[in-house]
Amino acid sequence: MKRISLPAAITLTEWSERTFWRRFSDGSLVRETVNGKTLIDFNTLRPYLRLPLGQEELRVLEAAEGGVADAQNEMALILLQGGRPKGAIYWLELAARQGHADATCLLGLCHLNGDGTPRDENIGIMWLASAAARGHAIACRLMGGLHQGGLGQPSATG
Repeated sequence: MKRISLPAAITLTEWSERTFWRRFSDGSLVRETVNGKTLIDFNTLRPYLRLPLGQEELRVLEAAEGGVADAQNEMALILLQGGRPKGAIYWLELAARQGHADATCLLGLCHLNGDGTPRDENIGIMWLASAAARGHAIACRLMGGLHQGGLGQPSATG
């Protein structure tokens, strides 16, 4: 992997966008703009990653950056398992917007439980309903629970 987008770098370092721009200004990081996207040399970010990435995770990251919804969902799972739910939300949103049912369900659970995002039952139910509409079995079961007077809220991270 040679370059990574700024939003992806934010998910892996947990730095703010402002921190990146300060580092670009002071020369400690170099950026390149391609088609309006800010790209950063991945190797310069390695020392700042919040979780180690092996070769398999790097392949997933590269595919996720390429827009592959399954890889975006997998990248979110890697971040969730690594205790980085805030970064996972970015990848889940990308995959969910492409119609990935697992990511859509997981994104709903994250919103319901406040994992990586402020707890918001309305947004969580919206994403779960979207996953259920795609036939996602867990989302269908959870949405069915709403009609019975409650929503069991399994954790997105476990």
